[in-house]
Amino acid sequence: MNAPFFIAKRYLLAKKSHNLINIITWISIVGISVASFALIVVLSAFNGIEDVVGTLNNRLAPDIQIAPERGKTLSLTSFPVDKLKAIKGVDYVVPTLTEDALFRANDKQHIGRVKGVGADYWKVHAVRETLTMEDAICPSDSSLFFAVPGSGVAWYLGINTYSPYALLQVYVPKRGNTSSFNLENSFNSGALTVQSVFSTNQETDEKLVLVPFQWLSDLLEYDGDKATNVELFVNEKADVGAIKREVKAVVGTGLTVKDQHEQQETLYKIMHSEKWAVYAILTFILILATFNVIGSLAMLMIDKRKDVDVLNALGCNRRFILRLFMDEGLLISVAGGVIGLVLGVAVVLLQQRFGFVKFGQGGNYVVDAYPVLLKLSDVVILLATILVVGCTSAFLTVRQAMRRMNIVSLRA
Repeated sequence: MNAPFFIAKRYLLAKKSHNLINIITWISIVGISVASFALIVVLSAFNGIEDVVGTLNNRLAPDIQIAPERGKTLSLTSFPVDKLKAIKGVDYVVPTLTEDALFRANDKQHIGRVKGVGADYWKVHAVRETLTMEDAICPSDSSLFFAVPGSGVAWYLGINTYSPYALLQVYVPKRGNTSSFNLENSFNSGALTVQSVFSTNQETDEKLVLVPFQWLSDLLEYDGDKATNVELFVNEKADVGAIKREVKAVVGTGLTVKDQHEQQETLYKIMHSEKWAVYAILTFILILATFNVIGSLAMLMIDKRKDVDVLNALGCNRRFILRLFMDEGLLISVAGGVIGLVLGVAVVLLQQRFGFVKFGQGGNYVVDAYPVLLKLSDVVILLATILVVGCTSAFLTVRQAMRRMNIVSLRA
C-alpha cells in the first residue's frame, strides 16, 4: 500500500481541526476547476473557429497542389499526369493556370486573378457546393466556354447571372516586354458569358474568376502545354499524407508538393499562435489559482505538526513526510482540474451536439451556433499542465514549509 498517498487522501477528505483550512482547501479546488474549465472551453472554441475557417478556405483548395520550385509554369508535355491518376485514392488530376487580370462588365472594372480549370474541376463535389447555380455548369461539354466569378467580383461588376446576356471581359498582360500604355497593345482580352457565381470566403470571392483552362491558355499564348499548378483531389476516405508521399516520389525534384495546410500556411500559423497565446494566458491564471493551494497546504502542515511528530516516532523519515504533503497538494490540484475538465468537456460536447450558444438573430452568419471542437490532444495537454503546475507548487511549498517548521531535523 502507498502509505503517503493513503494518509494524504484521508487529510483531504477528513474534517480538519480548524474550519478555515477546509474553506481554503475548497476555494483552492474551485479556483483550479474554474481555470481548467476555461482552458478546455476556450481551446475548443479556437478549434471550432479554425475548423470553420479552414472549411471555408479549403472548399476550392485542392487536397494536394503541385507547383514548380522555380519559375511560373511547368510543362504538361513531360508531366506524369497518367501516373498520378493511377495512384489509389486520387479522383481527379486538374492542371490549372492562374494569372493577374482586369475584369470589365457593365462599364465597371475590377482587378483580381483569373484561374483556368479543366472540366474535371467541376466534378469535384466540394467545388460544386460553392456554386449558386450548380445546374448551370455542364462539365461534360468541353466546348462550353463560361466564366464563374466569385460573388464579390460579381457584386463589384454588377453582374446578374440570371441574365442570358451577362458577359465578362477578361484582360491579361501580353507576354514579353510592352512599352505602350494602350490597352489593346499591352493586354490580351477575351469575353465569356457568366453561367454561375461561387461563394466561399470573402478574400477569394472578391478576387477570383474561374474560366476554362484551354480558353485562358490561348489568351496567355501558352499553346495548351503550360500550367502554373497541377491540383489533385482525393477520395474522402483516402489518406492524404500517404498520397502526398507517393506524389513526391512520382514527380521527383524541381516541384513542390503541398497539402491544404501547407497551401495556407500563414493563416494556420496565425490561428495556432492565437490559440497558444490564449493558452499561455489561461495557464498563468491557473498558476495564480494554485496560490490558494499553497496557502491551504502550508496551513495543513502547521495543523498536522503533531501528526508529523507521531509519524517520525513510528519511523517515517523526511522523504516520507515530503511525499505525504506533496501528494496532498497534488490531490487538491488534480481534484480541481478533473472537476473543471469534466464540466468543460460536458459543456463543449453539448454545444457541439445541440448548439445552445448562438450568434444571435438577424445576422448573416456562416454557422448558426458558436463553433466548438473538442480534441483529445487538448485534454491531454491540459491534464499534463495541471500535473506539472500542481507538482511544482506542492514541492516548493512543502520543502519551504519543512525548513521553516524545522522538520528537516527529522531522521533521514
